[in-house]
Amino acid sequence: MNPEESYEPAEPRGPSTAAKAEREMPESGAAEETPLPLPQVEPSESTVALEPQTQTGHEEEEPIALPQGNDPETVGIEQQQMGPDELPLSSVVRESESVGSTPPIVAEPAPAPKAKGFFREQPPQMIEVAPHVLRHWTRRDVLLFGAGAVAALVGGGSLLPQATLERLGLAHGTKPWPGKEWLLNKALRIDDDVAEALFSKNRLVPTYTKSQITPLRNNYNGATPDPGYIPDWHLTLSGLASGLSVSLNIRNLLTRFQMHEQITRLVCVEGWSAIAWWAGLRFDDLLRAYPPMSQAKWARVESSVNLDPWGNPDPYFVSLDIPTARHPQTLLATHFNGKPLTVDHGAPLRLLVPVKLGLKNVKAITRITYMEKEPKDYWAERGYSNYDGI
Repeated sequence: MNPEESYEPAEPRGPSTAAKAEREMPESGAAEETPLPLPQVEPSESTVALEPQTQTGHEEEEPIALPQGNDPETVGIEQQQMGPDELPLSSVVRESESVGSTPPIVAEPAPAPKAKGFFREQPPQMIEVAPHVLRHWTRRDVLLFGAGAVAALVGGGSLLPQATLERLGLAHGTKPWPGKEWLLNKALRIDDDVAEALFSKNRLVPTYTKSQITPLRNNYNGATPDPGYIPDWHLTLSGLASGLSVSLNIRNLLTRFQMHEQITRLVCVEGWSAIAWWAGLRFDDLLRAYPPMSQAKWARVESSVNLDPWGNPDPYFVSLDIPTARHPQTLLATHFNGKPLTVDHGAPLRLLVPVKLGLKNVKAITRITYMEKEPKDYWAERGYSNYDGI
């Protein structure tokens, strides 16, 4: 054959041509023990010419022959041609084929996190309200506001003095505002009902030590009586089961009854208090020694030596329920801070009721009367409560 006729121009050997040539090599070469050195492939003009086309949009892409199998020489050529941050083309194709053959997996939405505890603080929620909605008044709002205003005026007006009501033209002459006294008395009665409901003979007031004793002032309602009444003093008991009246002097009380001591607090309705050391006989012991009539529910305790601020006789009297009289801390006191009572503190015998306010603690007792119905009370007639419990 003519050499000129058999001459064909050599085609540029790109990556695909080199790979094809490698596959057409005889098998005997692959069986040699010594591996052949990897050929150094230089980029040809066709390879350089393909790079701008790839960067400009891939308008005309020619199919690239991919190597088949895991030929070590082919893998070596691919590793030389790719950069350090690039993946082998064969691995990319295998991954795309595996992805294409595997059905897509739909990810389920993650459940909302639950609160760790029932009492965990919840984040604040912002609620936006248009200004015109806030300024909007319904007919119900107007009626409720009007009813509340009228009720406040009526309730407040019922507590005004009679002279003020007459000046405002709300009352005429001596006709009082209807229900004024009833409203005030009802409010005081509610306080008494609560205190009476909480009362228990087993509930004791706190006791203190001698180091905690504080001064106790003379708080006589009026003038302090002259001590001239003490030599002839005696206690009269009436309303007894025997139907008789009994008169006892201080010597009878001190010799017949056991003395008990306690350090308790005396609380005054005026807002002050004092801790004092008291001694005397228990009121319950007196009730046992001289039982009241069976229907008796109240005791009227009074002092005939009490004086008003001008020194005139002003008998002082209080009502005391029998359960309170039988309380273990209720005493008929004869001693104060380890000494016999003085006139300032109600000599020779005074009532001490730690579970009541100080106005129930009558000084210089002269008479005790047991009654079925609640008797009158000195301060209750002047607008104070009847029960006066603590």
